[in-house]
Amino acid sequence: MEGGGNLRQELGRRGEELVCRFLEDRGHTILERNWRSGHLEIDIISWDAEGIHFVEVKARKHSIQAPPQENVDRQKQRKIAKAAQNFLRTGKVPFGNHECLFDVAAVTFHGDCADIEWIPQAYIPIYV
Repeated sequence: MEGGGNLRQELGRRGEELVCRFLEDRGHTILERNWRSGHLEIDIISWDAEGIHFVEVKARKHSIQAPPQENVDRQKQRKIAKAAQNFLRTGKVPFGNHECLFDVAAVTFHGDCADIEWIPQAYIPIYV
């Protein structure tokens, strides 16, 4: 069981690395990776001309199951939104007021190759 967890973690790290390069190639500046606030985490926080992006990365070896992005359900969205609020309170973003965008990047690995499905503004969180 422990080995399976390590393989998933490695797959997740590889996916995040690919998504960071993907974002940088499109003009994003990576502000944080795996930013934590207590038990809450945001995979990637980036900034571009549109605003601050809070990116959830989902990686899979192949898409036999549901597409990876379908795992970003309403509960996960709320957690990311709460973490984003906490991040914004830190003052680590000296860029002034910008739009906050909640994106999903689904990475599907096929052997040594990977497909990235970028879903900008995948959802708008509802703050309760």
